[in-house]
Amino acid sequence: MNDAKNTSSEGSAAGSFSPRPLTAAMANEVERLLSGRTRDIRLTGDLLSRFDERSWRQRSKVIRSWMTWVAFVDVLTLALNALLLPSDVALAMVAPACLLPPAAIATALIWRKPRAAAVQRASLLGGMCLILLSVALVGVFAGGEFYERHLTIMLFVATSAITIFSVPLAWTIAIACYALCLYFILQWYNPLMEAGSVVAGTLFFSCGIIATVVARRTMNILAQKTFLLDCRDQRRNAELADANARLERLARTDPLTGIANRRWMMETLEGLWLSGRDTGVVAAMLMCDIDHFKALNDKLGHGEGDRCLVKVAGIIQSCVRADRDLVSRHGGEEFLIVLPDVDEEEAVAVATRIRESVEAAALPNPSSGVGPSVTLSVGVALKSARDTGISLANLQHEADMALYRAKEAGRNQISVFRRQHQAAPSEQIAARRQG
Repeated sequence: MNDAKNTSSEGSAAGSFSPRPLTAAMANEVERLLSGRTRDIRLTGDLLSRFDERSWRQRSKVIRSWMTWVAFVDVLTLALNALLLPSDVALAMVAPACLLPPAAIATALIWRKPRAAAVQRASLLGGMCLILLSVALVGVFAGGEFYERHLTIMLFVATSAITIFSVPLAWTIAIACYALCLYFILQWYNPLMEAGSVVAGTLFFSCGIIATVVARRTMNILAQKTFLLDCRDQRRNAELADANARLERLARTDPLTGIANRRWMMETLEGLWLSGRDTGVVAAMLMCDIDHFKALNDKLGHGEGDRCLVKVAGIIQSCVRADRDLVSRHGGEEFLIVLPDVDEEEAVAVATRIRESVEAAALPNPSSGVGPSVTLSVGVALKSARDTGISLANLQHEADMALYRAKEAGRNQISVFRRQHQAAPSEQIAARRQG
């Protein structure tokens, strides 16, 4: 039998269930249980704790509703008996009937929030014992035709509880055994019943209650199987989301340098431009190019060229604001940098810091026409709030033009693109550093 114990803890939330990721061991156990026969499913350990945590709210709601209605029906029945039955019979029913409402209400109150498993078990089984005893004693005290009638009603009450209470099978069996034993004992002392009839009646009702217990066991197993399927789906969805996230990172990341690639940068910039269409986007765009990179590859090999790209990318990232500025590998040995909310002076300062840091790193490039180490040329283009007619493509083209002029001027330079309305007369604002 699937004698699962309720292991809900005091600290479990009574509200909605929040799924947590499965551990590898739990995932393996889920697969093992689902690969076998459904009737052999038995939850243990952490899986059982999770199942109880997830099902507690619905279980407690059903139990509290059942207890409340049983108490209400008991009071209503007692009132109707007082109106319809002889006064002596009705008075005989009062004392045992008064046992049921407090037991049912107390059980419902205990099940309002998660408690220790022992408390939940004791409250439910104790409450059911008192409820069934109350129903049975009403008939015993009234006597006559009410004796057997209320014992049958008592079995009906027990059967309804067994059917709808989604509790561990051991609890269900305890309720069934108590109801049948109470029926047999009280019927045995029923002066209107013969011993053979008592045994026959007990066996008859036993068959029905056993069938109900078996059905309840099947429902418990199916509920646990549904839980296992949900756990497997949850894990697969998490793995799929993880894979999608990795693919997304790969799609927007340059595999060599680890920084953003051209596609991600352009998509991000398009969003920036669209969001700032009305207010105006203030930004600087820096186009960087490693000087004589082809010569480095030809002289030292592509492996050294790749290492150079990785180190230059790291230097550039260390020179910008990590929380605001955007850096990407634009293609080959080119890097594109976008600096939001900066003026010309700040943009040139960043470009200078990048150029000087790359030169100071002294990465070897023996075939460079500038010097023995790797250097960088930088083109700078700016868009102010008043440049409303400047598109993203325009700004990128201007940064390219500034880079081209820096290379024409001898490389290892910073060149700023200037439009006609800009006041500074010179387009070349950073001098070449002699290596």
